[in-house]
Amino acid sequence: MTLLSRLDHFNRQHPWSHNDHYGPWVADQVAASGARHVLDVGCGAGNLVALLRRRAATVTGLEPHPATAHAAAERFADDPAVTIVQTDFAGRGPQRRWDAVTLVAVLHHLPLVPTLGELRGCLTPGGRLVVVGCYRGAGPADLLADLPAMLTNPIMGLVKHPARADALPLHMTAPTADPQETLADIRAAAVRELPGARIHRRLFWRYTLVYDAPRRSLTAPVGRSR
Repeated sequence: MTLLSRLDHFNRQHPWSHNDHYGPWVADQVAASGARHVLDVGCGAGNLVALLRRRAATVTGLEPHPATAHAAAERFADDPAVTIVQTDFAGRGPQRRWDAVTLVAVLHHLPLVPTLGELRGCLTPGGRLVVVGCYRGAGPADLLADLPAMLTNPIMGLVKHPARADALPLHMTAPTADPQETLADIRAAAVRELPGARIHRRLFWRYTLVYDAPRRSLTAPVGRSR
């Protein structure tokens, strides 16, 4: 058994969610924007929704996976401020706008460029988009960035899940997909569709993107005198 396969076997015995690791950061970014009404795309079992609910007036979660969507809906059944809809991003209701939109490990499931444009259109004036995404490694810089994650990942697993697991927890069982775009691809698409977006490479094979929509001008343009 190779070193990599041993690491993979160990990580499966001590699973922990890289996505949940960034949940508090996402919630802080949303709260800092002053958002009251938030859309979480691909909400899974609702772990991020629970964090967002502490900071926002309403949270809408979209989740296409039936069993996971059902679990999330049951979790928030007694909270009228949380709405869970079993649907993908296309089923969000294209006319609605939110003060903040979040996606964690979801964007690589969708066509990158058109989705970024649609996400921009989901925001109210001054609204904030917060993405924690996955990218395809391609080159020495990505390999170098992987090394700390490879070394730290089993330690985190042992700390967060010290007992050996027989199966993955529910919130880690939704369908996955390998990312197709490199970080350079994502940066280029953001320049085109989300001018001014801040993108950073993060630990555990993730990147973050924060974009603030322009605010509507408070002053009406002065007409030319005749």
